[in-house]
Amino acid sequence: MKVKMILPALAEAESPFWRPIKYSLFPPLGLATLAAYLSPDDEIDLQDQHVEKLNLDDEPDLVIIQVYITNAYRAYKIADHYKSKGAYVLLGGLHVTSLPEEAAVHADTIFLGPTEESFPRFLEDFKNKRPQKVYRSFVRTLQNLPPARRDLIKRNKYLVPNSLVVTRGCPYHCDFCYKDAFFLGGKSFYTQMVDDALAEIDRLPGKHLYFLDDHLLGSPRFASELFEGMKGMGRLFQGAATIDSILNGDLIEKAAEAGLRSVFVGFETFSPENLRQSNKKQNMARSYEEAVKRLHSLGIMINGSFVFGLDSDDKDVFSRTVEWGVKNAITTSTYHILTPYPGTRLYQNMEADGRIVSRDWELYDTRHVVYKTQSLSPEELEEGYNWAYKEFYSWSNVIDASLRHDSAKHKLKHLFYTGGWKKFEPLWNFIIKAGGLNNMLPLLETILTKVDKKEDVRVDVLGSVIN
Repeated sequence: MKVKMILPALAEAESPFWRPIKYSLFPPLGLATLAAYLSPDDEIDLQDQHVEKLNLDDEPDLVIIQVYITNAYRAYKIADHYKSKGAYVLLGGLHVTSLPEEAAVHADTIFLGPTEESFPRFLEDFKNKRPQKVYRSFVRTLQNLPPARRDLIKRNKYLVPNSLVVTRGCPYHCDFCYKDAFFLGGKSFYTQMVDDALAEIDRLPGKHLYFLDDHLLGSPRFASELFEGMKGMGRLFQGAATIDSILNGDLIEKAAEAGLRSVFVGFETFSPENLRQSNKKQNMARSYEEAVKRLHSLGIMINGSFVFGLDSDDKDVFSRTVEWGVKNAITTSTYHILTPYPGTRLYQNMEADGRIVSRDWELYDTRHVVYKTQSLSPEELEEGYNWAYKEFYSWSNVIDASLRHDSAKHKLKHLFYTGGWKKFEPLWNFIIKAGGLNNMLPLLETILTKVDKKEDVRVDVLGSVIN
């Protein structure tokens, strides 16, 4: 059987003139995971439109397309194309789960929620020529899964090809998060067996790993055993954690000892009222500064996530947020305009209040305003969002934030990481076009290396140059 697996891209990611580096970071791991359930005799073509031009002239028997909200229209167009050629088309992913009736028009079968259990059921039904229109997963487990078909991934096209997921979902329930809708009907957070996770890590070449988990520290017991098993493996890794998990116990220290060098943290907002509105209870009454200091003391760089447009935000929220990020030496900041994704409680509440003003899914990219705002006008919100990015990543603020670290090596790491990420985008574009992106991984690994006190003394002279 000929099987085509597709991750459709955003328009800007497939431009022949410009390829933002963020669209060339991670391979389509979800599709590679599904491919592991297919027969060894199947001919599988896995294509990621973010990094390659799609071949639509082929004649596959089965087409599997992963759909998220901002690629939905493109995914549907591709699905319709293959259906017209007689292929059997499957659609799955966050957007399909949120709006199944919309997606079903373009597919022979749709998948709602995680597919580790439902996809094997489909394959058996398909083999017996009695596939169902809808498959929903109610059994949630990551035990005894076959290894992802990483041989199908074109590693040279990605900066960090060693991405992996060892947990599913998140134990928290923020109103603006897709997770609750996606995991409806079963567990919303579950983990691999530690030995299976370690075996997967051991199979990956090189040093660098990127955990795509929503909350790598979400299960303290699992994370503690995982980090204990990773000690001595010589890995450098990045992942995501919450304020609460960083401040409680010594789990973040264990992560650092195992190789954690950079962490994504959802600060989101400084307003207690906004936190209550978003049901982000894990941030309530916790000290952001305390969490930052703890991470910095371990030499861990921070990618902070912030949301603009919550109802209590005023015109000063942009400058306050940027100033706080620079003052606290946040390595990189990811800003978002509040976006009410279908299927979330935020969307349901705004729809009930008549606040949704657009259902053009291509605008649901956290860069556009798609709802009726309260304290800020849509123009103020979008202008402030753009200003915040420009201001935080100005050279003066990049250097200012770098110099606020105690360690000379940390100062240099911050400067090179932040500057390299945002100030050299034309160079990244050239490297992507030249096909040499994966050759930059050793540079990333160098920046992420741990620094001991002796090394810090050796670079102190270098650090004084930028002081």
